[in-house]
Amino acid sequence: MAGIYIHIPFCKKKCTYCDFHFSTTFEKYRERMILALQKELILRSKEINEKIDTIYFGGGTPSLLTKKELGQFFTLIKENYQLNENLEITLEANPDDISEESVHVWKKLGINRLSIGLQSFDEEDLVWMNRAHTAKESLEAVKIAQQNGIDNLSIDLIYGLPNMDLARWEKQINQALELDVPHISAYCLTVEEKTALHLLVEQKKLIPAENDLQSAHFSLLQEKLKEANFIQYEVSNFGKENFFSQHNSSYWKGKSYLGIGPSAHSFHGNSRSWNISNNTKYMDSLDSDILPSENEILSKKDQFNESLLIGLRTIWGVSLGKLNVFIPLSEQFHQKVKLLIEEEKATLKNDVLVLEEKGLHFADGIAADLFV
Repeated sequence: MAGIYIHIPFCKKKCTYCDFHFSTTFEKYRERMILALQKELILRSKEINEKIDTIYFGGGTPSLLTKKELGQFFTLIKENYQLNENLEITLEANPDDISEESVHVWKKLGINRLSIGLQSFDEEDLVWMNRAHTAKESLEAVKIAQQNGIDNLSIDLIYGLPNMDLARWEKQINQALELDVPHISAYCLTVEEKTALHLLVEQKKLIPAENDLQSAHFSLLQEKLKEANFIQYEVSNFGKENFFSQHNSSYWKGKSYLGIGPSAHSFHGNSRSWNISNNTKYMDSLDSDILPSENEILSKKDQFNESLLIGLRTIWGVSLGKLNVFIPLSEQFHQKVKLLIEEEKATLKNDVLVLEEKGLHFADGIAADLFV
């Protein structure tokens, strides 16, 4: 079993670019939501008959949970699930929630990995993003975590912002390297519907960065992190040896996982399910002991295409033998793979297709071109 993902749909503020499921008015139903999440954990334990390798608190902003609330989750998990000894337990945290006291609490509960959503070290960027923390807090949060014994540490950065030239982006990367963190997740800014960013673009109040500039940002990121001995094990994720995210790696390797909370997804081999993205309906359903989810069985075509889409984004690539079990590979497929190799965008070794640095720029497009 890959692990358990728990989605905490609480946030202090709504970021300009964010389309994740969350609420900034959660205090009026905070206790009820916590109880609903805990009830789903209990109800869905019947689906799992193997040991758990990882637990991941995501969101939203799970660092807003109190010691008591987090403790209740851990108690329920230990009572209802079988756990492996070397468990990776990750908490996503915002810089403004990180203090010596909070880190001590998290460590005592068993959390051994922090993913800090600092997004930028630039005050101007943070104001534009409508983040709840300052640039100073970004730096201090990382140092506090390190000084208090959190070695397994990841930070999030966003590139491809409007008006972000290469020099500004390089400064961001250099700052991250100076902090000596072992894992960096870097995401290109995308304009998602129903976000404040989308509205600004629609009203022509903002011009997104050109694709060529965003690509240049990505190339610079690859170059500088490779020089610093980071391994790009997934398009947006760079880790030092032994510091890859075990939880997220399990997603990308196609292992099973259980998603708890509104909007959370679960996957079990040839099937997946997803919870409703509505807090009130989610809580109402669980009040009646009904799981607020929909399910589907994946067709061979779905499994073929998803294996391609996920695998080609990673250092582990995709097995052509595995694809062939889903649907026999066509001559056209083989010709496209041959062309990718000739263009030095991919390699094929021991029947496994892996994208090169050059190919990772076009990972999703390459996968789509190979879809059945």
